[in-house]
Amino acid sequence: MVKDYVLFLGRACKLSFTGGGPFYAWMIFLTILCGIGGNAYMTQFVSGLTTTGMTDQVSWGAYIANFTFLVGVAAAAVMLVIPAYVYRNKEMHDVVLFGELLAIAAIVMCLIFVTVDLGRPDRFWHMIPVIGKFNFPVSMLAWDVIVLNGYLLLNLHICGYLLFCKYMDRKPTWLFYIPLVFLAIVWAVSIHTVTAFLYVGLVGRPFWNAAIIAPRFLCSAFVAGPAILILAFQIIRRVSTYEIPDKALHLLRNIVTTALLINLFLFACEVFKEYYSGALHSASMTYLLQGLEHHGHTYNALVPWIWTALVLEVVAMIILITPLGKKLGYLDAACLFCIVGVWIEKGMGLIIPGFIPTPLGNIVEYLPTTNELLICMGAWAFGILIYSWMLRLAIPIMSGQFSHEKGIALSMSSASEGEMK
Repeated sequence: MVKDYVLFLGRACKLSFTGGGPFYAWMIFLTILCGIGGNAYMTQFVSGLTTTGMTDQVSWGAYIANFTFLVGVAAAAVMLVIPAYVYRNKEMHDVVLFGELLAIAAIVMCLIFVTVDLGRPDRFWHMIPVIGKFNFPVSMLAWDVIVLNGYLLLNLHICGYLLFCKYMDRKPTWLFYIPLVFLAIVWAVSIHTVTAFLYVGLVGRPFWNAAIIAPRFLCSAFVAGPAILILAFQIIRRVSTYEIPDKALHLLRNIVTTALLINLFLFACEVFKEYYSGALHSASMTYLLQGLEHHGHTYNALVPWIWTALVLEVVAMIILITPLGKKLGYLDAACLFCIVGVWIEKGMGLIIPGFIPTPLGNIVEYLPTTNELLICMGAWAFGILIYSWMLRLAIPIMSGQFSHEKGIALSMSSASEGEMK
């Protein structure tokens, strides 16, 4: 058994660096972006968080916005797991592994964004149990560390075990992965719920003090995550010989449509509550949607962002609920609109207004700096690089081109033939 594992890892390493021109160009391009982002982070590491647009008044920015969005992307893998394992949907069972691999890449990016947001990453040791002051179970941050890393380990085990069994042409032992699959379903919901509780528990920020935040997080996650998977599956179909049925894409479309309608409804409920009450704490929502007047100056940096997001989401909704959504071209456009719209609404549209105005009534606006954006670009590039690498291994294994019997040679030749076609 150990010999098989070692042989598998050796062959997987060789396959990782095997491909045609487009494969090498793509991976080199992502590596360059990672290098640019890493260089920007070194600048921040030397100079501190003064290289960002964050201040004492707005202490969370683009990093935490991306973190919040990506936690939802990771949690959205459950929307493939439930149809595949609970309802035994064959189309979803063939592609569920790709969703779990996306969850792994998303969690890795989450951890990167948390690290760069620390300012001093040497403080990370405080969140390590036993070594640091973990403050469990009082601290919601401690819960977040547990659920994120736990979800990462669950998906690593499930994906690794299933791929190895497929490589060995061996039927998986249900006891080694089925209980963990059902645990991962609950865990996926928990990671985004705990993230929402991080905001809800900050009593000094009334914009986040609403029980509806957790349901909004989950609904927006089930919009953006499946939308990314729809686009990813079509790319996989174009660049490989792996067959992904249209039924899987349209089932994901139904999930996106339903979740988008609920997400827009919950946002409308939140807007009604803030505006109808007319309380002082509604200033954050006013700032987000129409700007605030303060000492003769209008503060409205986020207004174009949120209205762009709402327009994109409404257009996507119209496409998805009409027959246009059944056509892949329009479906792709709707998915892209959903991804961008949810990123803005759940990122810049949720994080920044929570700090404006401050508890003392000050208004300090936030916009990310160039260095901050380069770091974000590098983190995203690294996550996409990880996902591309995992797909490079998973697709030949799932299609039977790379196995214990056939070895690496057949997989290499098959990949080359596929690229030539």
